[in-house]
Amino acid sequence: MTRARRNEGLDPESQFMEIYRNLAVYEFPWDLNQSLSFALFRTYGVPSIGSLLDRTGEFGRDTQKRYDDTALLLEVPLLEGFDSQRGRAAVRRVNQMHRMYDISNADMRYVLSTFVVVPKRWIDEYGWRGLTDGEVLASVRYYQTLGHHLGITDIPATYDAFARLMDGYEREHFAFDPGGRRVADATLRLLTTFYPRPVRPLVEVFSRALMDPPLLAAFGYKEPGRVVRRLSEGALRVRAGIVALFPARRSPRYVHDMSRIRSYPDGFQIERMGTFVPGCPVRHGDSGAATHHAAT
Repeated sequence: MTRARRNEGLDPESQFMEIYRNLAVYEFPWDLNQSLSFALFRTYGVPSIGSLLDRTGEFGRDTQKRYDDTALLLEVPLLEGFDSQRGRAAVRRVNQMHRMYDISNADMRYVLSTFVVVPKRWIDEYGWRGLTDGEVLASVRYYQTLGHHLGITDIPATYDAFARLMDGYEREHFAFDPGGRRVADATLRLLTTFYPRPVRPLVEVFSRALMDPPLLAAFGYKEPGRVVRRLSEGALRVRAGIVALFPARRSPRYVHDMSRIRSYPDGFQIERMGTFVPGCPVRHGDSGAATHHAAT
């Protein structure tokens, strides 16, 4: 089996979970992790999202935990299924957090669109191979399903529709907001800590070099310059060429095993993750109760 054919023969309509799981844990674990981090980063450029995240205080108190909770809660249904006991518990916990705040369907739908569009564009530019049409469709079906479980309405039907939604929303809503900038700064500082201290200043510049001008403007970040952009993008393409030479990954690479996940060295309990009503400045709705499930 060649690396490019792991998903060959699978039906993106009926087996989209398996296809997307293969992409996440075998084909592109590093690329999807990086691109989804940048996808969330983009959402801070929308003031209604960035300012709300800032008001929760979570990024100021513990950016690492906020990062870990998001990554882990999204991974559980991917690995175990939306209808599994733990998958339902993870989605329930996400919904409980969202209901504490006044979040518009439009903002939720935009965030969902970034999960679909940003990874594909990243892999198009920096992946060791491109996604097949079936893999793109499977990604769309996976996030449509996630969106339905999160109560999002008017979800786009195709990848192109997701892309139009994301690009249009950013053109209309990207703007500088002090709260969004603080959240972006905290996240960028966290990302640099995933690398040895001597190279962290380079990681910060490298990260900005991967941001497009509208996103830089939304955060008030300095343009890194054409040379830095070319070097950063070139380094990622060199990495892709090297990865393409390696044999197919035989063991899965899970987010919960990555060294950058640091908040739960002894495992995590889904019902204890994320934010809760006490201390939250903007309560909306009933947070409900989560079911106890320990991670393995």
